[in-house]
Amino acid sequence: MASAAAIRDDQDLDSFRAEVREWLEANFPASLRGKDNAMATIEGPAQPSADELAWQRAIGEKGWGVPTWPKQYGGGGLGRAEARVLGEEMARIGAHNPIGGMGVMMFGPTLLEYGTEAQKQQHIPPICRGEIRWCQGYSEPNAGSDLAALQCRAEDRGDHFLVNGQKTWTSGGQWADWCFALVRTDTTRKHEGISFLLIDMKSPGVEVKPIRLISGQSPFAETFFTDVQVPKENLVGPLNGGWSIGKRLLQHERSSLSGGSSSTRPRGAEDRSLGELAKHYLGADAEGRVSDGELRAKIARHEMEARAFSLTLRRAALEVRGNQGPSAATSIMKNVGAKVTQDRAELAIEVMGMNGLGWEGEGFSDKELATTRQWLWGKAVSIYGGSTEIQNNIVAKRILGLPDPKPGAA
Repeated sequence: MASAAAIRDDQDLDSFRAEVREWLEANFPASLRGKDNAMATIEGPAQPSADELAWQRAIGEKGWGVPTWPKQYGGGGLGRAEARVLGEEMARIGAHNPIGGMGVMMFGPTLLEYGTEAQKQQHIPPICRGEIRWCQGYSEPNAGSDLAALQCRAEDRGDHFLVNGQKTWTSGGQWADWCFALVRTDTTRKHEGISFLLIDMKSPGVEVKPIRLISGQSPFAETFFTDVQVPKENLVGPLNGGWSIGKRLLQHERSSLSGGSSSTRPRGAEDRSLGELAKHYLGADAEGRVSDGELRAKIARHEMEARAFSLTLRRAALEVRGNQGPSAATSIMKNVGAKVTQDRAELAIEVMGMNGLGWEGEGFSDKELATTRQWLWGKAVSIYGGSTEIQNNIVAKRILGLPDPKPGAA
């Protein structure tokens, strides 16, 4: 087999594709083909099946759950072309990636860039194997849109920090093993007084209270820290240098969210295309089209926007070179992705009519009930990861170069 570094031309990629097919046939359980990916969600299944555990272990040991991450830390060490081949072959047989969550989508890439060698060796391999769940300690009751106003305090106590304060909207906090958090280490400065700290969620003094949402789920939580001792070696980057690291992590988060990735989305909703769904509920005309002309036009317009967005995401991914990672353009993608997601959910409810308004009861199918909850869940898409308004500000300042508005200006 050609090494990852040696694979360059189409012939080598064809050889790699054959290797991938052989490995998938040998390791991906047939019982999981085409099924929902439960293992990569922030909570995971309560009782994963033997096949789910075996698949997670196999791809974790291979490193292909995070195919482009460095092999020395447990990643696949693949190039982008190889990773694309791997994704194509997994899609071909209905295989999903059971390695995911916040460790993969935002924390891992950030630690690879800013962490010490010891921190990488400790935390990256368990993420690659899907053994550790991470949560994000950013927002606070009085520090949401203005995140730099956070007040969760970490006092220097010699060989450790003593953390006191509260975080909210902690995705998966009740299931997480570790938390990456922004904490205040200097009360005399705002942005320059924030540090990036890793906190073991099993530490004494950590309390988590789930928050119930209108979708009926509780994927978020309030997290309280009371005299929590955190070793000094858990500080990522320089003391009071956490704001830059925190912003970089948000770029990784928005990059993932713009592609529709979310570990809190309700599972089991309708996965048919809007056209197929409309024909099922409203019927088709003599030419086989959705019978309602106005709705047909809405669906066509949405499908064109969604397709254009998908192609733009693909082009943006191809334009990234080396380890540059995501840029401020992720704010544009995040806003457009949120709109596409919410528009689809609204259209699905419109298509289903009364069947799309059920909460519970025998008059509705499981897919209909899940679709209603997904519609409600989608209301948060334009808020989490930085609200649409915050993204607009980022686009205005960092892409368009517009100045801050003057105080008192209309």
